[in-house]
Amino acid sequence: MRILILGGTVFLGRHLTEAALAAGHTVTLFNRGQRNPELFPQVEKLRGNRDGDLEALRGGRWDAVIDPSGYVPRLVRASAELLANAVGHYTFISSLSVYADTSQPGIDELSQVGTMPNGLQNSEEITNESYGPLKVLAERAAEQCLPGSTLVIRPGLIVGPHDPSNRFTYWPARVARGGEVLAPDRPAHPVQFIDVRDLAEWIVRLVEAKTIGTLNATGPAGPLTLGQVLDACKTVTGSDAAFTWVPESFLLEHKVTPFTEMPLWVPSADAGFGRFNLARALAAGLTFRPLADTIRHTLAWDSARPADAERRHGLKPAREAELLAAWHERAAENQVG
Repeated sequence: MRILILGGTVFLGRHLTEAALAAGHTVTLFNRGQRNPELFPQVEKLRGNRDGDLEALRGGRWDAVIDPSGYVPRLVRASAELLANAVGHYTFISSLSVYADTSQPGIDELSQVGTMPNGLQNSEEITNESYGPLKVLAERAAEQCLPGSTLVIRPGLIVGPHDPSNRFTYWPARVARGGEVLAPDRPAHPVQFIDVRDLAEWIVRLVEAKTIGTLNATGPAGPLTLGQVLDACKTVTGSDAAFTWVPESFLLEHKVTPFTEMPLWVPSADAGFGRFNLARALAAGLTFRPLADTIRHTLAWDSARPADAERRHGLKPAREAELLAAWHERAAENQVG
């Protein structure tokens, strides 16, 4: 197949390109050429900008397009309209953040999606409140432009090598350092995420099959807890890490930011984020590599980065030490009391 990827050099796009090439497909990348332009010298590269400079796409023809870089409905519509007669299949990468109510487990593809907050209906600013609703509108834009030929993938947290967010990488790296590790909530806290390589390889298989519709995409196939993840990190790294589990109430009181400052932890108000329904994805062939493999390869990639490379999310050492000290002080006071 001839596959066009809008992006293709950063994290999911990078792995999609690798997966498509490994499967024997001919790949074209469309991007600005600003991030990792040296990657994939063997593929055709079209330069442009999704916001007003799509000229390089005109006149081309591909069997399929994969769009992992669309966040604003207007821009997704522009590319989908231009490509409507140039491709046979459009895959749009959305997000599990589209759902309106994440308080309960079992959210599936038919669950209600969110809408833009009042007063922001015409806004293109991406915030915590607007990100999901904007993705909903972008999904609809793609589907309206290519009716009957669109696949929408809604991933959860994507993890693995080359993840710029550090939202999973924090844990293997932190556990590898050893010592006392602040852990959020409780060992039984449910979590879901997907290795970027599993996601990319699956998407390419779906494109090959010309799959259409909407699919949640996270993992693993069965229940997974944060305690199991941290224990696996300890086993893989061989560290002497000792986990101090701190309750949600304490974390919220001390304004610890869920999912970012404290990766993989979401408060009980959003418990659905650890238990999405994956029945459709599993039926469509989604598979998962062992957790230890994800941890090992993520840590190897992270360890090869410069020590001063940006690591956006996760507790800073001083902040972790401060929280642990405050927790132990409170525990001591409670014992005395």
